[in-house]
Amino acid sequence: MKNNNKTTVKSQTANKSAQTEPVQEPTTPFPLDKINFILMGIAGLMIIVGFLLMLGDSSTPEKFNPDIFSTRRIIVGPTLAFLGFIFMGFGIIYRPRKKKEE
Repeated sequence: MKNNNKTTVKSQTANKSAQTEPVQEPTTPFPLDKINFILMGIAGLMIIVGFLLMLGDSSTPEKFNPDIFSTRRIIVGPTLAFLGFIFMGFGIIYRPRKKKEE
């Protein structure tokens, strides 16, 4: 009889603790933070600006347009777009430092 009382007390204590504690669902941290999205947005703007810098009139068989060989169209625009793609990769893999807890 004494053993039955102990198991009853243990099971009642377990039931009380299960009822009072809120059930916590396992959470998985989101892989990207706010800073990652900001960096990716900046990189996307760099890419768009690079492509816009490459725009312009083309040459036709009737008329030659020397602007197709301008520095803006063959150096600055592609370089900015390329750096934007590199920066996009950096923005995705960037991991912010954790704050030190005192």
